[in-house]
Amino acid sequence: MSALSPRQWILLRGLTREAAHWGAFAEGFSQAVPGDQVLALDLPGNGEFHRLTSPLSVQGMVQACRAELARRAIAPPYHLLAMSLGAMVATEWARVAPHEVAGCVLINTSLRPFSPFWHRLRVHNLVPLMRLARLWRSAEPAEEVVWQITSRSASPPGSLVAQWAAVRRLRPVSAHNALRQLVAAARYRAPAAAPADQVLLLGSLQDQLVSSLCSQAIARAWGLPLQLHPWAGHDLPLDDPQWVIDAVLRWLSCGGATAG
Repeated sequence: MSALSPRQWILLRGLTREAAHWGAFAEGFSQAVPGDQVLALDLPGNGEFHRLTSPLSVQGMVQACRAELARRAIAPPYHLLAMSLGAMVATEWARVAPHEVAGCVLINTSLRPFSPFWHRLRVHNLVPLMRLARLWRSAEPAEEVVWQITSRSASPPGSLVAQWAAVRRLRPVSAHNALRQLVAAARYRAPAAAPADQVLLLGSLQDQLVSSLCSQAIARAWGLPLQLHPWAGHDLPLDDPQWVIDAVLRWLSCGGATAG
């Protein structure tokens, strides 16, 4: 699917999640875009950067991502594939550095000023989220709650929760950083118009964490089409990775993003 020059894909996850949480999707996506480069980049406070303090703003997260890619000598243009909080980072990145971003795939995100807070965080999640806060230092019980909130699969595939628990033990995200990331997401205000010429919006009709009305509101505000998955939950790349891959490949085949 690549043109003569390889694309540089940057994958960005959401609140308190890291590169490992892409699971099988990352490898499947890499295989689907042969010749392209794919890097799952952690936000400050998560994953390999879990010892850093998370910025209190999405703008600060963008600065950190750009600095890290510069440190690694990975030059733009970038194609950003991002979900939830990561999609806010991708949006702001495209706004402040449009010359660096050739295209964005935004998955199950929510943005001020397009949606009210009760769509951006569905109120029936307050009890499980409080339970998650109480279990924050208990890896497996905490990850079980995360799976229940973010997936609509009948049961977690294989040893998924155990794998997530191992990640949590190895690279724990502090409750302090989780709160800072939540504040950054709540404070972020998106541009009135789409920040890039090439944007693909993907959402899940059965997202139990963030209402799919949020993706629909973004699509209306920016005048973009939206593809909605009929049954997946918030973690769409987990519930149906091939659906996401196929949607991106269709977008690329229609000129959705050009090579660098």
